[in-house]
Amino acid sequence: MACGSCGTTENGVPRGCKSNGNCGSGSCGSGSEKLAVFDWLSNMKLPSGQERYNIFEVRFKNGRKHFYKNVDNLPLTMGDIIAVEGSPGHDIGTISLAGELVKVQMKKRKITEDHEDVKKIYRKATQRDIDVWQAARAKEEETQRRGREILGKLGLQMKLSDVEYQGDGNKATFYYTADARVDFRQLIRDLASAFSIRVEMKQVGARQEAARLGGVGSCGRELCCSTWLTDFRKVTTSAARYQQLSLNPLKLAGQCGKLKCCLNFELDTYLDALKSFPKQDLVLRTEKGDAVFVKMDIFKKYLWYTYKEERFKWFRLTLDQVQEIIELNKNNEKSISLEEYESDVEIVEKVSFEDAAGQDSLTRFDAPKPSKRRRNNRNKRKKKPVAATVAKTSNQNKNNQQKRKPRTNPNQNQPKAEGSKPNKPRRNNRNRKNNKNQNGNSAKENS
Repeated sequence: MACGSCGTTENGVPRGCKSNGNCGSGSCGSGSEKLAVFDWLSNMKLPSGQERYNIFEVRFKNGRKHFYKNVDNLPLTMGDIIAVEGSPGHDIGTISLAGELVKVQMKKRKITEDHEDVKKIYRKATQRDIDVWQAARAKEEETQRRGREILGKLGLQMKLSDVEYQGDGNKATFYYTADARVDFRQLIRDLASAFSIRVEMKQVGARQEAARLGGVGSCGRELCCSTWLTDFRKVTTSAARYQQLSLNPLKLAGQCGKLKCCLNFELDTYLDALKSFPKQDLVLRTEKGDAVFVKMDIFKKYLWYTYKEERFKWFRLTLDQVQEIIELNKNNEKSISLEEYESDVEIVEKVSFEDAAGQDSLTRFDAPKPSKRRRNNRNKRKKKPVAATVAKTSNQNKNNQQKRKPRTNPNQNQPKAEGSKPNKPRRNNRNRKNNKNQNGNSAKENS
């Protein structure tokens, strides 16, 4: 709703370019372009006698923007593809902002009209210019791959993150990140001879690299640095401490490896809320003993304290109760024990799920269901009476004892006759057969 193809009418009604939410020119901010600015003054006419501002904001690859002066007073609008002054040659870009809002952006970046970075606009891009520009952009991925191969052969401690060709295809800018100073003079010679172009090396930081590459954060949204964030402020671990966050680098670090920029977004709100809280190193004196601070819930206004000598139990107190104890301690008086204070705290039960319209709980599949076989076996065991089973088992044992008869040897009590052979132990039939077979085989072998 900001460029000429999808601007607003005289009555302020948006026309729209009928691209279903995607800006056809790439300059409205509703599409996929990064760091786009909405022109709220596009449907307003300038006062009589005032000329239109002749400096335009031009966008290049990955949200890189520069300001260019319309020296020849060409009829340009937002979304036009133009040829601008390069170093050397010319570059191709898209007008991302025009009119009075350009003054605001230049003031924000501290750039004046006569600044050396404000270059000229040559012309509107012809079809030949656009073809050469698109052909150069198509070579960027292959150039980056081969550039990394050359970088690996030289063994330099640097990372090649992106490559950007100039619109005329005669120059390429290689963006890299490095932890220390790198001597890349030999690398420039190898790249220039491999691609036959003019090479420019530009070092960027880890945050700038993430902003150029883009991505999706842990919150599920596109990275702030690649969509709307332009200035990268310093983020320290104290911001996480004020917000009572655990100092876990895996959760606090973003895709750039640094602390997340969003830690500074709510820091002022937490600082305002902490003004009414006492200092964490303050010791509470009670009748039972001294109590020290453990943790707090800032927005629910709860504080947890524990005794110095009995640290196994924590006591939840409200902010008003803690301030009451502090006032008593200032008057050299000891307060009652923390157990009595905690008993007065009313904790509101939070309803996590309420079946108001007959819907099922989200955690209904978490608990495993007991099997039906086990349930049926348990019911059968419960139905049998214990006394009946005991009587039944005792009767069975008696019957078994009556049926069993002691084995007696008839020759056991008779006196042995003279010359009778002593009883030999029985042998198993299987052993006999095995012995016969073995004796037979051995006899055959001997014969």
